[in-house]
Amino acid sequence: MDAATDVSRTIGEVAGGLHAAVDRLTAAVEEARKPGRPLATVAAITREAPLASLFVAFLFGVAVARRR
Repeated sequence: MDAATDVSRTIGEVAGGLHAAVDRLTAAVEEARKPGRPLATVAAITREAPLASLFVAFLFGVAVARRR
């Protein structure tokens, strides 16, 4: 029974850590989406020129993939 309790407690701790990490990431994304911040700027550019943004994202993906 002690092993099952330890595993359950460990899973609970991991789940709590993941939940805290997700909360921090969510807060960071919300902060970056405020007007004048980087994600707001990227979103505006993407709305204005979606094909150009897709092309830039594709080139970035190719560049990252070639480095690995």
